[in-house]
Formats: sequence, structure tokens, C-alpha cells
Amino acid sequence: MSTSSSPQPSDAVDVPDPHRELAQFARDTSPENPWPLSRLSSNLNAWIKKAPDAWVEGQVIEVNHRARVSYVTLRDMNEEMSVSVTLFSQEMAALQRPLERGMRVVVNLEADFYAKTGRLSMIGRGIRPVGLGDLLERLERLRRALAEEGLFDPRHKKPLPVLPSCVGLITGRNSDAEKDVVRNASLRWPGVQFEIREVPVQGNGAAPAVSAALTELDQLDHVDVIVIARGGGSFEDLLAFSDESLIRTVFAAITPVVSAIGHENDQPLLDYVADVRASTPTDAGKRVVPDVQEERLRIGQARAALDRAVSSLIDREEQGLASVRTRPVLSQPDGMILVREEDLDRWRSRAWSAVNTATLRAQDTVAQMRARVRALSPQQTLDRGYAVVQTTDGHVVTDAHTVETEQPLAVRLASGELGVTVDTVSQRRPGEH
Repeated sequence: MSTSSSPQPSDAVDVPDPHRELAQFARDTSPENPWPLSRLSSNLNAWIKKAPDAWVEGQVIEVNHRARVSYVTLRDMNEEMSVSVTLFSQEMAALQRPLERGMRVVVNLEADFYAKTGRLSMIGRGIRPVGLGDLLERLERLRRALAEEGLFDPRHKKPLPVLPSCVGLITGRNSDAEKDVVRNASLRWPGVQFEIREVPVQGNGAAPAVSAALTELDQLDHVDVIVIARGGGSFEDLLAFSDESLIRTVFAAITPVVSAIGHENDQPLLDYVADVRASTPTDAGKRVVPDVQEERLRIGQARAALDRAVSSLIDREEQGLASVRTRPVLSQPDGMILVREEDLDRWRSRAWSAVNTATLRAQDTVAQMRARVRALSPQQTLDRGYAVVQTTDGHVVTDAHTVETEQPLAVRLASGELGVTVDTVSQRRPGEH
């Protein structure tokens, strides 16, 4: 430490005492009690050595060979992130084929901090390219996992609109897929409109770009259906359309999504989650909109069928009306009255017959009764020569001892009466006639 008495600048810091007690943690350091640089480097080196190694996957974008080492720059498969990896000669010699730009690899990385220069590097071991078999196996595992979650369940599939006014299209810039979709859809329905989003459809940034475009189009109210289209390519070229984040974005979309990736034999995972799978972009252009000629033909057929149905209905109603009109109740409405009149005449005749029969029987009965009454009447007795003797007060005399001599009596004959006077009274004994 300098002992000069010369004035010090106002912002100068006193040199710490080399024999002072150093802070134990970095958070306890201060301008008055700093760490030596070596202490920081040593602590960083010790902390980094505790970090475990990790297997990572990336794409080779740069390879620089040196005498004993090679420096390889790896980029993330989905994000714009890269890291430089140091590979020693024995690691490169173990490769069956040399590394090339664009190759997809898996490597074990371990962080290494060189304390003398403060340089952090990543040491790579066991690097190997990702083969087609490995990719297929990984995609199959991902497909099964997503299927178990229900992302591919047909119950979640949304139907396409019958006549979309606007079609969202996600495709590559100035691509043949875009031209195929637009041309075929416009030929089938000239009034269709498009919302086109041109994005990368291959490489690391393809999946995030397609997902972002899908999210944007899904939020537009006037977009009725979204088509994701790309032309043919190698298996590796189409890997972006099997990205898990893209698959989940398509599943969460409210608007129906049509997958039109590659050719008929190409089948990325996007085909499983999309609401409709088109074999090619051309097929997608034909499926999202109806054919105006076919629709006109169908309208004509529908109108003809409607005319036939109406004509048939009118004919049936006319026949029914004619059938009703020819019925006796309408053709001869008085027929019911005539039938009832005949019934009434018949019932009247039967009633008269029944009454006459009853009357005749009653007359016969009366005649019989009359004859019987006449046979028992006093007049009949008088007609046979008998007479009725009565007192002057009208009592019939049936016993001689009830009258006296000289008593006037009236004798009633069959015709007329006689006034007599009793001369004698004699009593007939019982039993005598």
C-alpha cells in the first residue's frame, strides 16, 4: 500500500489489507472487502464441476476441425439457441461418418470452466447422429403418448364448414403447396377468400412459426377453416409437423384444421390431430370448399325433386278430393234422408201393425168380456121372462115376508114396468121351487 501524502481522488478506494479475513460468500463481498479474482474463479470452477453432464439433441450448423480438437456449433431443434461444443479427436474418430452441417445429433455435454482465463466451454462425449430408426421410434412413442391423452380421439374432431367465406392458409413462402390450395379452391368456389401466412416449413424454426401462425389465424373471427400445407420432402424435412408443441396447439384450436403435408404416404403426427387429413395440398383445396358446378347440379336436382314431390302431393290430394266427392254422402246428400225416411216408414208400418194387432186383440177381449157380462146381466134374465119386484123406494124384493098386503110394488119386466098391489103373501118353505 502506498504511503505517499499526495492528495487522493475523491472516488478512490483504499487498497484492502492482504491479511484481512475474506468474506465467505459472494453476497458478503463489498468494495471495501472484495474477493481476489482467483477466489471467484476457483469458486466458479468448483460450482461448475458439481453440475451433472446431460445428453442433449441438436442440429449441427458449423464444424471447425483443429489438430487435436474440433469445435462444433449445435442449434436447438425448436428455439433460436446455439452452443459451441468441444470434441476431442478420439470422439471424432469414433464416428462412423463425419459430421456435416444440418445433421441431427445426440451428444453428452459437460460444462468445463478454465479458471486461468475465465472461459466456459462445453465438452462433448459420445456424439452420434440420430438415425432414421431412432427418429421413427421416438415419434412412435410420442404418438402413443398423445393418443393415450386423447388428442387423436375422433370425438374431438370438428366438422368442416359447409361453405367457408374465408380460408386460413399456413404454408411456405411462394410455395407450390400455396398455389395448389388457392388454385383448386378458387376453381371450385370463385368467391372464397384467403388469409395466408407464409412461414418456414422446414428446419428448427418451422414448428414454432407454424404454431404462431395457427394461433393468430384461430383468433380471427372471419376465418372459418385453417389449412396447414407443405409439399413433399424427405422424412427429416417433415419432422417439424410432428413436433409436440405444434400438435398441442392444433388440438387446442377452435377453428377446424386441415392437414395437407407431403404426399399420400407421408403421415406426420399433425395428420392424427387435425380435424381433417388431406392427402395432398391439391386435395385440401378441393375439400375445404364445395364445387360450384356440383352445387348448382344439386340445387337443380333438389328443385326437380321438390317439383315432383309437390306435383305428387297435389295429384294425391286431387284424387282424394275426387274420391270424397264421389261418395254418396256428397254426391247424393239426400240419400241419408231417404234411407232414414224408409226406416221411418218401416217403423211406422210396424208400429201401426203392432197397434192394430193390439187393438184387435183388445176388441176381442172386450167382446168376450161384454158377452160374459151380458150373459150375467139382469136384463138377460128379464129377457127370458123373469121380472124384478121392487118397493116404491127402489129396493128389490127377494123375500115375501118383507112385504105386506095392500103394499104397492113395482114389477120390472124385460120391457116396461107394472104397478101392482099385494093381495096375499105366502111363505115358500126352503127347498121348494
